[in-house]
Amino acid sequence: MKSRDLSRTEPQSTDMSRKSWIEETFFKRECVKFIPSSWDLHRCVPVCQVCQSLIRCCCGRLMGEHSWQESVPPISLYPGPGQGMKENWSMEVHTKASPTNAYGIIDFQDTATRVCRAKYVRVAVDSKPDALLQLMLREWQMERPKLLLSVHGGSENFTLPPKVKQAFSKGLITAALSTEGWILTDGINTGVSKYVGEAVKIFGGHDLRKRNTIGITPWGMIDNNVDLIGRDVFRPYQLLGNPLSKRACLNRFHSHFLLVDNGMLGKHGCQQGLRRKLEKHIHLQRIHPRLNQGVPVVCVVVEGGPAIVSTVLDYVSSVPPVPVFVFEGSGKAADLLAFLHKQTANNRELDADIKEDFLVRIGDVFGVERTEATRLYGLLQQCMDHRLSQITIFDSESEDQTAPDAAILSSTLKGTKASPAEQLSMALAWDRADIAQKDILVYGQHWQVGSLEQAMLDSLVMDRVSFVKLLIDNGMTMSRFLTVDRLEELYNTHQGQTQRFMHHLVEDAKQTSLPIGYRVSLIDMGTVIEYLIGGAYRSTYTRKNFRAAYNRLQNKEAQQSSSGSFPKQRRGLSSKKNRSLQDLHFFRTAQPYKPKEEQSAPPVNSHKMALSPDFGGALLPCPFNFNDLFVWAVLQQRQQMALFLWQHGEEALARAVVACKLYRSMAFEARQSNMDDNMAERFKTFSLEFGQLAVDVLDCSFRQNEQMAMKLLTSEMEAWSHFTCLQLAVSSCHRPFVSHSCTQTLLTDLWTGPLNMRKNSFLKIILSLLLPPAILLLEFKSKAEMCHVPQSHEAMPFGLESVKSLPAAEGSDHTDCRDAERGLSIQDKCGGPVSETVSSVSAQWLSWIRRVYEFYTAPVVKFWFHTMSYLAFLMLFSYVVLVKMEEKPSVQEWLVIVYIGSTALEKTREVLMSEPRKLSQKLKIWFSEYWNISDFIAIALFLFGFSMRWFGDRTTGRISYCLDIIFWFVRVMDLLAVNQHAGPYLTMITKMTSNMFFIVVMMVIVLLSFGVSRKAILSPDEEPSWCLAQDIVSQPYWMIFGEVYAGEMGGESFLALFLQAVYMFFQYIIMVNILIAFFNNIYFDMASTSNKLWRYNRYRYIMTYLERPWLPPPLILFSHVALAVGGIFGRFRRDAEREEAGSGLKLYLGHEDRKKLYEFEEKCVEVYFYEKNEDVHSSQLNRIRATAERGDVWDDGRSLREGQLYSAQPVRVRLSAGSTPGPLRAGCGHPDAALCFGQPLSGRGASGSVSARDSVSSRPPSQLDPPSQERDRLRWL
Repeated sequence: MKSRDLSRTEPQSTDMSRKSWIEETFFKRECVKFIPSSWDLHRCVPVCQVCQSLIRCCCGRLMGEHSWQESVPPISLYPGPGQGMKENWSMEVHTKASPTNAYGIIDFQDTATRVCRAKYVRVAVDSKPDALLQLMLREWQMERPKLLLSVHGGSENFTLPPKVKQAFSKGLITAALSTEGWILTDGINTGVSKYVGEAVKIFGGHDLRKRNTIGITPWGMIDNNVDLIGRDVFRPYQLLGNPLSKRACLNRFHSHFLLVDNGMLGKHGCQQGLRRKLEKHIHLQRIHPRLNQGVPVVCVVVEGGPAIVSTVLDYVSSVPPVPVFVFEGSGKAADLLAFLHKQTANNRELDADIKEDFLVRIGDVFGVERTEATRLYGLLQQCMDHRLSQITIFDSESEDQTAPDAAILSSTLKGTKASPAEQLSMALAWDRADIAQKDILVYGQHWQVGSLEQAMLDSLVMDRVSFVKLLIDNGMTMSRFLTVDRLEELYNTHQGQTQRFMHHLVEDAKQTSLPIGYRVSLIDMGTVIEYLIGGAYRSTYTRKNFRAAYNRLQNKEAQQSSSGSFPKQRRGLSSKKNRSLQDLHFFRTAQPYKPKEEQSAPPVNSHKMALSPDFGGALLPCPFNFNDLFVWAVLQQRQQMALFLWQHGEEALARAVVACKLYRSMAFEARQSNMDDNMAERFKTFSLEFGQLAVDVLDCSFRQNEQMAMKLLTSEMEAWSHFTCLQLAVSSCHRPFVSHSCTQTLLTDLWTGPLNMRKNSFLKIILSLLLPPAILLLEFKSKAEMCHVPQSHEAMPFGLESVKSLPAAEGSDHTDCRDAERGLSIQDKCGGPVSETVSSVSAQWLSWIRRVYEFYTAPVVKFWFHTMSYLAFLMLFSYVVLVKMEEKPSVQEWLVIVYIGSTALEKTREVLMSEPRKLSQKLKIWFSEYWNISDFIAIALFLFGFSMRWFGDRTTGRISYCLDIIFWFVRVMDLLAVNQHAGPYLTMITKMTSNMFFIVVMMVIVLLSFGVSRKAILSPDEEPSWCLAQDIVSQPYWMIFGEVYAGEMGGESFLALFLQAVYMFFQYIIMVNILIAFFNNIYFDMASTSNKLWRYNRYRYIMTYLERPWLPPPLILFSHVALAVGGIFGRFRRDAEREEAGSGLKLYLGHEDRKKLYEFEEKCVEVYFYEKNEDVHSSQLNRIRATAERGDVWDDGRSLREGQLYSAQPVRVRLSAGSTPGPLRAGCGHPDAALCFGQPLSGRGASGSVSARDSVSSRPPSQLDPPSQERDRLRWL
């Protein structure tokens, strides 16, 4: 109860503190002295009732409307002796400030279509602007503004032309919503404020947090303002006021109101001073926490009276100046400003006749005399002194006019007089890449050194995908931009839950707790990547050479900071570059950012080593590229950024698989750590999205070129821990990818090896194994057919390395480069590797030897060879177990011992030769397979039995043999898994066995409950013994299978019989049938997916025999000796890095072949997006066609023409109820366009992909023309 009371009083205390803060900070103004507005009449003493009802104070109130709590009403309205005839009313002297008594929420009552509510507060005219901003941000929970749109214009009702109204409404709201800006108005339901409310109604969203339309309204001008009095109240507000009243109602579509009180009633204009102070204070705030630029302010003028001219002059002449955006055609002051702006172009003075006509026009528009018109003309001329940069005229009638929202933002940038870098920061905060592309990143722009790199960093941190794309398209390169410092800054970006989850991953990967404020390093992130991907994967950030370079950088920075003699260089630029750029503070280029052309240098490992600016010219293992940035986006959970970066750079297929694996592992970590469920589901969705992307690209590449697609799967990728794409997919458990036709075709080629056989292959192989001369009669594949299949290292001594495409030697030309399409070198094309001096007989013998070796090293041959040997071993082992065990081992037993011993050595070799470098990790991966655990138990049990048998305990040894042979017989199940028909059934059995655990546990609970009670009832006098446990379980267990022990039931008591009946009902009828139903459900669920699962598991079977020596046990010992000798000699010829790169089954390509492969992959990605956009566009056409069939397509009231429906021109569609619009192509310049598939891919100079509209319009006319019947029907419509 105590905790419940505390939880109940906590929000109450919060509300009380909020109330007290508002009442202590904001005040109201009340007139405390009656000063009559007229001194000529009513000199009665005391004041009569007529005077009290007619004469008003200078504040606008009657005498009865004043508060006389602290003073007494005047006896006479006429001044006494010694007093002046008239005392001027002053707010400072004649009003008193007291805590505000009106704040809360307004509920507008006459809104039938939508709920309109607004927060309000009554404040004094001399309130502090910082307190007002704190109120809006902290109490009202408004988002910080990135743009302030101050709308000024007429306060009386006026009519806007339709085009001007459309441009003003859409432009104002679009500019505010796209930039998360605030709109300031007078807040009343007349004049320009009413038009702002209508714009919010039509174009504004329903989210109250985004409807930041603030009305700054005089308290005395509000009709029915008495209804708003109350502290933290919810007040209904009627919009129907007194038609004879000079006061106005509040506009219902504003979200917040500041009701400015100066103690007066019925007078407008007191809010302008406070409004201007608030605008200046907001301008001093930062537009974004990462940016130093202030919040820009722009004045929007629509119509307006004479006071608007002074307001415009005040804006353009202030320091700093505020740009003014004028809507021409709205009337009065706006049209006068627009006319004078056009007439004074190029600093031209008005002619005398034009000036005279203009003065007459001023008088007619405002209804003022000649003197006042002349004064207003002078003010207008002063405004024109700032016309070039501060005043922008928008003509909605002009055909070449830009969009109004873009025009407003462009005028804001132009009027702030900021540098290009500051303008880019503002556009970045707004997330308006279209504005940056049109007005900032233009030809001839001056940029300070490093400003664009900082803009790129800010774009990445702020997750501005469109800006990242814009900067990349303008020449920004990742190899020049990305440095160690910038990458670490990106990883240490504070993002709340994302940053906490990242620290959690670092703690799990490093097995330690991090202190508060810990800054993660790239080495830490490399550890996290290895932890998430798992297996033998090694990140670039954790390798020795990178660690050494990183430590040298840290030591160098520490020395510079401690000595103080050398100032720390700018991050990301080397000292040499800084010295060369010290005198050049600005540079001017045609492109905003264009990397310098690299000097010609010898291509010595150009793809491996790079100079790093961070390391002071030290060689890095590899330059930073899009891969590093892509992994950062994935780990930071920025899906749209990751999808965009995926399109750039090389190895797109591998990156999609890596992202799928990282997201899947992150989802698992989130579930294990009891994080938010939405986070785990979000990771799962992202993983599925990238997984489907990988499958789609693989399918597209397989349709383009089968052999090149299979090369994508097996080519070694140095950037991804020397893995292949297929290895990454298997480690990611990406079943759809592995079960794809391309992968399965490759696995089939790997399985058969160089043998070219399709029918009765097992008979041919068994016959060739039994009769080796039959090998020469088999058909083998050509080198062209095997170019995409990687070869094992066993093929090296026999010259099979010519199939590979080895890297080009240093300084060599490209005459020996391999053909990427066919895998043949020029030497192979010219006559093969055999020298002309070799005799034909020797060549024939070499061909025969090569065929024999290719036959025995094929995985399918290894499988049958090992299977035949294994079956022979089972026969011998069965014989040893069945016959009497002699004192000394027989010949058959010695053969079994040698077989199992050689198998143990082979298992040891598998562990030691696996890819992980640490022994613990090798054992962890090896024991993750069920059959490896089974083999370990079988070998250990046999060794135990052999040791017992050797030291004289033959009984124990024989029993161990008898139990051990079970494991060896069960091992035959794994041999059947290779078969296409038996494999899926084994997958089902495995699934059933793994999922039946909980049902079996429940059956055991029921069995024990009955067994214990039954034994206790039937045998009350039992002595303690281990036989009790057997008696408890034995008979109840067999009852499950239908044995009820009917012959023993006569001696049991009635209670025991009753318990047995209940037990048989629950166990035999319910639990067993539930288990059967469970198995049946699993069978039907896996019937459709078992083949896909078998295809996925097929990779493990094939790789097992691909890496296994061709000789079976016990002859495998000779292969072990050969491998040991070869490994000893290879140790002296290869370094550790090359040895790591050489582990596993990989296709090694030279520089030219790798380049062709990347170009092919890039082409496939472009084709994929082309087809995707084409499908989207075709679905749009189908939706429009379906809508046309319902008669809902209209074209300005006229019939829809055929050419408009099938052309690229936009069609106006009115959807009927229940219909949904089709997907529209989002423009990349729009702020909401996170990922535009229709834009060009800029990775490695890729040509742009075709957009959906272009893809359809570029098709032949025959494919675009509709059938004649449909054409007639459309014309009829």
